[in-house]
Amino acid sequence: MTTTQDTLDDDDEKTFEEQRARIDHPMRRLFGEYGRLHRGPLGLGLGASLFAHTLALLPPFVLGVAIDAVFLDTREFGLPLVPQSWLPASQSGQFWLSAGLVAASFLLSAVFQWGKGWGLSVFAQRVQHDVRSDTYDAMQGLDLGFFADKQTGELMSILNNDVNRLEQFLNGGLNVLTQLLVTVLGVAGLLFYVNPQLALLTLVTVPVIAVFTHRFVQTIQPMYADVRSTVGRMNSRLENNLGGIEVIKASNTESYETDRVTDTSKEYYDTNLEAITTRVKFFPGLQLTAGIGFVVTFVVGGVWVFQGPPGPFTGVLEIGQFVTFVYLGQRLIWPMAQFGQLINLYQRAQASAERIFGLVDEPTSLPERDDAEDLAVTEGRVEYDDVSFGYEEDSAVLDGVDFDLDSGEMLALVGPTGAGKSTVLKLLPRLYDVHEGAIRIDGHDVRDVTLGSLRRSIGYVSQETFLFYGSVKENIAYGTFDATDEEIRRAAEMAEAHEFITEFDDGYDTLVGERGVKLSGGQKQRVGIARVLLQDPDILILDEATSDVDTETELRIQRSIDRLVEDRTVLAIAHRLSTIKGADQILVLEDGRVVERGTHDRLLAEDGIYADLWGVQAGERDVLPSR
Repeated sequence: MTTTQDTLDDDDEKTFEEQRARIDHPMRRLFGEYGRLHRGPLGLGLGASLFAHTLALLPPFVLGVAIDAVFLDTREFGLPLVPQSWLPASQSGQFWLSAGLVAASFLLSAVFQWGKGWGLSVFAQRVQHDVRSDTYDAMQGLDLGFFADKQTGELMSILNNDVNRLEQFLNGGLNVLTQLLVTVLGVAGLLFYVNPQLALLTLVTVPVIAVFTHRFVQTIQPMYADVRSTVGRMNSRLENNLGGIEVIKASNTESYETDRVTDTSKEYYDTNLEAITTRVKFFPGLQLTAGIGFVVTFVVGGVWVFQGPPGPFTGVLEIGQFVTFVYLGQRLIWPMAQFGQLINLYQRAQASAERIFGLVDEPTSLPERDDAEDLAVTEGRVEYDDVSFGYEEDSAVLDGVDFDLDSGEMLALVGPTGAGKSTVLKLLPRLYDVHEGAIRIDGHDVRDVTLGSLRRSIGYVSQETFLFYGSVKENIAYGTFDATDEEIRRAAEMAEAHEFITEFDDGYDTLVGERGVKLSGGQKQRVGIARVLLQDPDILILDEATSDVDTETELRIQRSIDRLVEDRTVLAIAHRLSTIKGADQILVLEDGRVVERGTHDRLLAEDGIYADLWGVQAGERDVLPSR
């Protein structure tokens, strides 16, 4: 059976597929935008890696030369790029020079290995940090409609798992790449220097491995994209279930949710296992191919030493030269096998980079104009001019909403659930943008001012107050981080929160738990109101701010609101009409339209929808009449 959640997951995945499809050359972009910012540690890491892996090739070459020239005396002692006149003439001097070169190569290699590890690790960590910060910043700038269409777990997967995938490639992958290039080119150069004929035979497996790897890349790339997607869906499922664990327990649906998590986990298992199966087939095959090349070199070289040049080969192969081929040929096997691991890391990093930059490049429907100026609220007048809006293109939530609110006045919105009350308020701080019409503050269209200055001027208390994990004091001071303890206490008193806060053992330092789970609904609301009061905004939005408080607390908060009206413009929604009796204007919304407007007394006199609602809440009527 296909559930609504399954449909949302499918739609979410399609959206991210479209995001990834928009990104060209993600790894080139990664190094272009972030690599150049940290080219110091990158240069150190790559340079040190280059020297470390190059020095690792020196001992087997020097050993081969020493065997033939020092111990067997079958050829002249010589080193590439070193003039013969610089080398000792005696066998004793040649021996100690060989020993010194081997010892120096190991010592310097260790030093360069440290430089490689430090440089690449610092580079990878810095890029990882910058990418995660920039991606989060870009995501924060998107409108609420984007988050309404996305699963939190999917976004978490990008910010966490995908960014970590980049670090794995930038550290381990670049090291493997340097080792591979140095080993293949260095070994090839040394082998051709020692014996070009046998070198051709030894290196014949390289193009075979290249073709083999190309086939692997074509097969594994779409698999890794699927794996990253299933990880996001699995994170979304787990995040949803953990957030709704109370509902799950109360509904006795543990087995149902276990099945859903099992199904999502099985999808990830199947997708990942397919990629793993492809990978585990590739790596042994790659190593076997490289191993066959080594065995052929060993057999041909051994026959050459004992019996002379076999088949088409000519000349003499000394024992020391053969030893060099054996050592270097063995050195070639592991890096060639790691070539598959490099491609594996690269493909995984590329799939992650596509998702990251797809999120970064997601266009926002709330653009800030280049010439936008800061809003300076002087009077606090609010004007809605024939405003229409819909969350979907073909579905209108508001239609022609129109009102003016003067400085210091209070506007109340009333109406049935789904009438559009909360949507009206969310348009003022540009949580969404109007589709038609305009919203102005002191004559300034909210789309013409900077978002930061607009939202600093507006305090917003929603019907579902969100508290961050931390103390009560930290949650009240959120957004006003330089507030003093006295200012925090005064805001809490105005919100009627100080009394219950001081009853806690730790007072204002009491931890509220995840999402404020340790506080009641009413306590969370009052902390949220205190937070906004501390911000001292010019305009105040109350979206059913007293929905979760008892009657006594509601009266206390109402007294605070009454005091605020004197010097603030207030827009409020209240399910209890008693809290907005004194509002200067009351608008009654129905199906996104303003159907009644006026003061409390005037609307009662009109005997319309408002009068019906008031009658039911006041106990004068049992049910709402049909109209």
